[in-house]
Amino acid sequence: QVQLVESGGGLVQAGGSLRLSCAASGSIFRIHGMGWYRQPPGKQRELVAFITSGGSTNYADSVKGRFTISRDNAKNAVYLQMNSLQPEDTAVYYCNLYGPTRWPWGQGTQVTGSS
Repeated sequence: QVQLVESGGGLVQAGGSLRLSCAASGSIFRIHGMGWYRQPPGKQRELVAFITSGGSTNYADSVKGRFTISRDNAKNAVYLQMNSLQPEDTAVYYCNLYGPTRWPWGQGTQVTGSS
């Protein structure tokens, strides 16, 4: 059973930065594409960024140029560097597989951007 543990969220003023971390256990992490997702208050969960097993990345238009996804296969970890945070980035952030299947969701980490 894979477990995902997200961390690094917090309250940050507009224009600030945060680095989120996600640790995965119980699977061959390096062969999977991974994504960061977020769920704003009262809205559905959405894909923010993904990184393939080979290291290629892609981003939602709303975060392009501000967020950077990376991975460390030796540590079974994926990261999301978030710069120039805005109030509209407020959400619970989750990591999971990128693709048609999902591992059980972790608890997520709350990011709150204040104006």
